[in-house]
Amino acid sequence: MTDGKTLILGIESSCDDTSAAVLADGWLLSNVMASQEVHRKYGGVIPELASRAHQQNILPVVSQALVQAGVSMSDIDAIAYTRGPGLLGSLIVGTSFAKGLAIAADKPMVEVNHLQGHILSHFIKVEGRDNTQPQFPFLALLTSGGHTQIVRVDDYLNFTILGQTIDDAVGEAFDKCAKMLDLGYPGGPIIDRLAKEGDPNKFRFAKPHIEGLDFSFSGIKTSLLYFLRDQLKEDPDFIEKYKNDICASFQKDLIDILMDKLVKATKQTGIKQIVAGGGVAANSALRAAITSEGEKRGWSCFLPELRFTTDNAAMIAIVGMYKYQAGIFCGLDAAPISRAADYKL
Repeated sequence: MTDGKTLILGIESSCDDTSAAVLADGWLLSNVMASQEVHRKYGGVIPELASRAHQQNILPVVSQALVQAGVSMSDIDAIAYTRGPGLLGSLIVGTSFAKGLAIAADKPMVEVNHLQGHILSHFIKVEGRDNTQPQFPFLALLTSGGHTQIVRVDDYLNFTILGQTIDDAVGEAFDKCAKMLDLGYPGGPIIDRLAKEGDPNKFRFAKPHIEGLDFSFSGIKTSLLYFLRDQLKEDPDFIEKYKNDICASFQKDLIDILMDKLVKATKQTGIKQIVAGGGVAANSALRAAITSEGEKRGWSCFLPELRFTTDNAAMIAIVGMYKYQAGIFCGLDAAPISRAADYKL
């Protein structure tokens, strides 16, 4: 399976998931993840706890990824790691480990932008699966963590941001809604589940009017906050009575905002190859909306496997493979970059 093939070890530690993966010429050999349950009781990720958990998890996760792939470090051609964006403490753990491993094993390092990983996750090949891949150029609707963007992709390493949020990300809007309704963390999957039992047309919230392809989600969060405040004055049990309808309606409005900009981007560029990436790409209603719009407008749509919507190392390894093939490496002086604005896509 691995003879003569390029083997990339990927390491991901941008937030609260520690992950390691091995790819052979883009084929998935392993993708190991260790999630951190400790954050649930706090209603969000606590950076200090996240970095400590990474320190505990990273060695066993990398070791397990190599074992599952049936390879050793001597077989690996390069180590790809997440340089950013993300939580600085978490990135430091992954970066430091990658550097130490690179020195010990005498392997080159490849730095990877986490957001590029989400976009190129569609190029990971998996045995027994239809591995049809998007054709260049394509448009990516990227909804990852604190980022919401529409990106034009002209080649494996050629990205142009056409639109992005000017304030909050759509994932943050989902989590904020869940917090207002006291649903738990992470909020997105809970809202998705409850929305299936609700009426998406029951309530309406204020949508932003932003020119061009940029997004804004702060206003709709405020609209929900004031709506709940006013309703609870009239009926203290309002949330409990209409929880499913609130989730369905708020989710519909968020997806409408995303789809409106995506449709506008396809019209402006003429591109009909569409991919989705990032955590919110796991949302069933968003996936259905992209599929439905694609059928109506003649798009070729690519939705990631659910396991590749989370922060995983396979997507870091696939970017690493293309950088390795292009001869793009980094030195031991490469420091983590926490802010997306400081790390060119």
